[in-house]
Amino acid sequence: MFDESFDVIVIGAGHAGCEAASAAARLGAETALVTINLDLIGQMSCNPAIGGIAKGHVVREIDALGGIMGRVIDRTGIQFRLLNRSRGPAVQSPRAQADRSLYRTEMRRVLEATPGLTLRQGAVVRLIAENNRVIGVELQDTRRFGAKAVVIATGTFLNGTVHTGRRTFSAGRAGEPASIELAEDLKTLGFPVGRLKTGTPPRLDGRTIDWDAFERQPPDPRPVAFSFATDRIEQPQISCSIGYTTEKVHQAIRDNLHQSPLYSGKIKGIGPRYCPSIEDKVVKFADKDRHQLFLEPEGHNTHEVYLNGFSTSLPSALQLELLRMIDGFEEVQIIRPGYAIEYDFVDPRELSPTMATTRMDGLFLAGQINGTTGYEEAACQGLLAGVNASLSIQGRKPFTLRRDEAYIGVLADDLIQHGVDEPYRLFTSRAEARLTLRHDNADRRLSPKGREIGLLGDHDWERFSSRRDRIANLRNLLDQTRFKRSSVEYAGVSQVLGCDLGDSITLSQLAMRQGVAPELIFKLLPSGTRGENGLAELETALADSLYTGYIEKQKLATERVNHHDSLKVPDLFEFHTIGGLSNEMIERLERARPQTFAQVRRIPGLTPAAVSSVLVHLTARSSENTVQN
Repeated sequence: MFDESFDVIVIGAGHAGCEAASAAARLGAETALVTINLDLIGQMSCNPAIGGIAKGHVVREIDALGGIMGRVIDRTGIQFRLLNRSRGPAVQSPRAQADRSLYRTEMRRVLEATPGLTLRQGAVVRLIAENNRVIGVELQDTRRFGAKAVVIATGTFLNGTVHTGRRTFSAGRAGEPASIELAEDLKTLGFPVGRLKTGTPPRLDGRTIDWDAFERQPPDPRPVAFSFATDRIEQPQISCSIGYTTEKVHQAIRDNLHQSPLYSGKIKGIGPRYCPSIEDKVVKFADKDRHQLFLEPEGHNTHEVYLNGFSTSLPSALQLELLRMIDGFEEVQIIRPGYAIEYDFVDPRELSPTMATTRMDGLFLAGQINGTTGYEEAACQGLLAGVNASLSIQGRKPFTLRRDEAYIGVLADDLIQHGVDEPYRLFTSRAEARLTLRHDNADRRLSPKGREIGLLGDHDWERFSSRRDRIANLRNLLDQTRFKRSSVEYAGVSQVLGCDLGDSITLSQLAMRQGVAPELIFKLLPSGTRGENGLAELETALADSLYTGYIEKQKLATERVNHHDSLKVPDLFEFHTIGGLSNEMIERLERARPQTFAQVRRIPGLTPAAVSSVLVHLTARSSENTVQN
């Protein structure tokens, strides 16, 4: 009946598929990764970068559990930066520009070296089911593969349609065929399907750019790696650059909106609110006379430059005309024009927290097929799906994560409980417990779980245990190391800070003082504790100490929110009267028209801060009514 049989089949080799296939195989399932083009495994179809706000947290969580994305980007990253460095540790997040080609090559190498994982090239056109259970897949070339579980991770390929100006054509990515038959098969099986949209900017020839016209953005001198197993970053680091659009560009866009499929009515799918096209920026933020652009080289061995911030579906000739209005781009040439793509997605409310579908046994969905956007969001879903596909056929208990345990848990819960009304992406604001969900403590939160399910090997577990112990020792040292007024250290620090420190001061107390950098605390530690990774571990210990009191308050606030679910929202209530709500939050509340606070909490995209503001207002209103009665 089948040409080949496997335990798990993963359809699609994007970031979700790679993580799913790796996890399933390493947990003991004979796994096949089936993709249209094996040369494009791990392809970065949009920005060649990993991480960012909240996204960097997710990559670290994937790594802590035993996933592979963090290790691959650490080996192929060409510019590492820690975002929000000037803010608190909870919202700091690593990001790295990748060598696009090298990332793809390294991902394939990692997968090919994974025992129990087989790569197969081909287009899956149909699921084979029996008694409402998936038992295999059929390929376009008529091959049939048997499976006990299937993970669909097709990205933007399901019924994909590319738009550039007035031209529209079928494609999963530019230059690659869409998955039409599989999309129709899912509809036939009864899955509720919607339509979303995303886009890319033009890629430029770096040799035709006047780089002196742009602001240089150097890499961090001390790169923050994504994997806890990475000791140092080996790739040579590069600088990116920053530029801006002009009012002249904006006016030219306004004059040509009729050429944009976004505004001509050709595009029906909903695009990502948080990564709008340049057309959307100009229309929706008409008060701004410029928008920021990031010039990001795509690798060491190419002149291609990714123009982050200029996503567009305008005609290619017009794209060039617009770019040449910007200082530094007067002679620029476009290597690949930007485009928009529409694609099918399945309502994620069809899923369980394991990424398994409730409609068909043995079938898992991961990535953009669930309505998300972003490599990182896709990869963590792939990890969940691959792990649970393998566990399910072994008869082991499923693996899930709660919202208070990981950003991965936040994402899964948001998707399953709320569904999506636009491409979903993660932000730190989506996590109620974000003070405890830091990127630097992902291993202490999740590595024991990765070890328990069998994804984290002996060597990595030993590394984790050693790091955990060193951080605990540092916490003790910070509390116990005290400098008296008579000590040399006291005198030196007092002189540097230009103030009196009292009769004595501990390192913990000193670290809380304004202007005291971790590097200073590091120098004051006993020499035996200042190893190669000592500064990073010290920063984690300091963050633990800093947030201790706030975490208790966070727990109390969460309990308070959960306690007030029965509070009524008055009919025709005007949410704009609540202070502190952004226009976006007001729009979501007005559209949903919740009747109780419990319904407020379940509105897709509503941030924890907005939920708290509504609660404060409703509580105060309830108290007033009680007094009046």
